[in-house]
Formats: sequence, structure tokens, C-alpha cells
Amino acid sequence: MKQPVTFGLIGGSGFRAQYFMRIAQALPDRFRVGGMLVRDEAKGKEMENMWNVPTYRTLEAMLENDRPAFVVLSVGGSAMADYLLRLADIGIPVLAETPPAQNLEGLVMLHEKLTRRGARIQVAEQYQFHPLNEARLAVIREGWLGEITQATVSISHMYHGVSLLRRMLGIGFEDVMIRGMRFESDWLAGPNRSGPPTEEKIVTSRRDLAWLDFGGKLGIYDFTGDQHRSWIRSNHLSVRGVRGEIFDLRLSLLHDYKTARPLEFKRINKGEWENPEGYFLQGIMAGDQWVYENPFIPGRLYDDEIAIASCLEKMADYAAGGPEFYGLPDASQDCYLGYLIEQAIRTGETVSSVRQPWAEK
Repeated sequence: MKQPVTFGLIGGSGFRAQYFMRIAQALPDRFRVGGMLVRDEAKGKEMENMWNVPTYRTLEAMLENDRPAFVVLSVGGSAMADYLLRLADIGIPVLAETPPAQNLEGLVMLHEKLTRRGARIQVAEQYQFHPLNEARLAVIREGWLGEITQATVSISHMYHGVSLLRRMLGIGFEDVMIRGMRFESDWLAGPNRSGPPTEEKIVTSRRDLAWLDFGGKLGIYDFTGDQHRSWIRSNHLSVRGVRGEIFDLRLSLLHDYKTARPLEFKRINKGEWENPEGYFLQGIMAGDQWVYENPFIPGRLYDDEIAIASCLEKMADYAAGGPEFYGLPDASQDCYLGYLIEQAIRTGETVSSVRQPWAEK
């Protein structure tokens, strides 16, 4: 019987870190948290009681007691680089949270001191692994849409949105010209990380839009702050190809030049009505074909947790000698283009990317 992969967790009391704990608890046959680095002793004791996992105050103590296959690094941006450099010196593979650095200078420094040295680092950019996005990408890979020319992403902010745009368009490190704008209006405040709203409150919403011209391919970035948590705003993603289009859950395809073939992505869940198999996502179909099958059945995970579990599984494979799935070069490029979007919105000017060191290949 295959043993679960053991990983360590740095920053175990944070909001994002709790995802990894929930996933390991829901999938004990896949993952095991060997220990957590939590510097604050009171928070450490709280985490021990909550998750029944030992906590440590120093990196050395954590690694001395349990040598993990890899470490998940879920800390604030100011501490990220130091831990990445220390873990690289020790030779431990790292799955780092996003973003890996706070500015362009930091990204270039990580490239010079880590990527060039062969440090084994991947980044937990999970949006590409959401079930519906996996289904969309499967349709694109199968050629149902033909050559892709345009994509619009209105799902998450900056580097997350950029990562999806590049994936949907099939863009690597090509140069891009960016125009942007911001539109402000009132809306009713909704949920945030702390939970549902506690009062009715009108606040200013800021909608950022940007057009990314890759020369023959167009990416449109569209995001309103807290949109992904809002009850009164919707996420949206569309992809246009020569022979068809994805528009959210709808597929507009052709049998031939004169015959339309409309389809929809359909989620298939177990545990509904009289089904006794447990409650989980089985997969997603388009017409009579499975375009996504959940690899974590029967774990009861919601989509964002499924996506992060995919990062963990791919990281376990990478740490054992398998392929990269989202390394520092890709993460750095998405952050860099995010910075350019912010610049274009702030200045109102068209900005152009410059090839960065991590794009040398």
C-alpha cells in the first residue's frame, strides 16, 4: 500500500495555510503534515489542538524531528525570500505560496540566486487546476475551438488572472503591449476573508480593466476588488478560437461549417437524491464526453481545495523527480505582467513588456 507523502508547513496559523491542513485531513491516504513552523507559541499550541500535528518555533527544530519530502511555504511576502534561500541551501524542495516576491527586483533576485542554481521550487498557483478551468483547458488541448485568438478572464486579481490568461491563450514569455483603465462605482459591501457582512454598507468598488495585445492574440483582464467573494457580482471567463468559443459554462462549436454544435459543461456530483456514494464532485462532462475527472474521490473538497490538492500532488511528484508544473519563471512572468497592468491603469499609458532574465529559454 502506497504511503502518504509527508510535507512540512511553514506559517501554519495563517489563512492560506489552513487550506493545506484541511486537505491533508480530508485525504489522509495521500498527504501527511509532519510538522508546522509557527513562531508564536500560543498560536502553535492552538494549531496543535486543532489539527493534532506538532508545531515548532524554528525551521531547524521542525526539520530535525521530521524530514519531509517537501515544504509548503505559506508566509508573508517580506519573509518569503529568506525562507526560500535557506531551504535551497539545505536542499529541500519547496512549494511556495503566491506571489514569490513583492516587486520586480525581488523576482530577478530569486531568479539569480535560486533558479540559476537549480533550486527545486514550484509555486502554488491553483486557479489553473480548478475543475472547470481544467475542463476548459482540456477542450482547448483537444482542439475543439481551433487556434485560440482571444481570452477574457474576470475571476481573480492580477497575477492569478494573468496566469489564467496565459494558460487559456497558450502564451509563454512573448512580449505584450498593455492598455488599462479603472472605473469606480458604488456597491453593497459583501463577504470578505473574515466572513459574511455584519451590516448594510455602501462602499466604492474599483473595476480594473486591461487589454493585453500579444500580437495576434488578445487577453482581456477584468476584475473588481472582492468580486470573487461577492454575492452580487459574477465571475466570467471566455475563450475564442477559430472554430468555436467557451463562454462560462457554454460551448459554441461546429460539426462542420454549416452545422452548429452547442454544448454545456455539466458538473456531475455524487451524493444527490438517492445516491449513497458520499457527497463529492465526480467530474465535468461536455456533451457525452468527460472533460474533467476528480482525482481526489471520495474526498469532500470544494473546488479551491481540489485545485490546491492538485498543487500538492504535482509537488509530491516533482519532489520525487517528476516534471515541473508551475515554477518560478512562470510565477515571475505572471507577477511581472500584473505589475505592468497596474502601471497601465495608474498612468493611462500603453506600456510594453521587456524580456526578463527568467525568460531566457
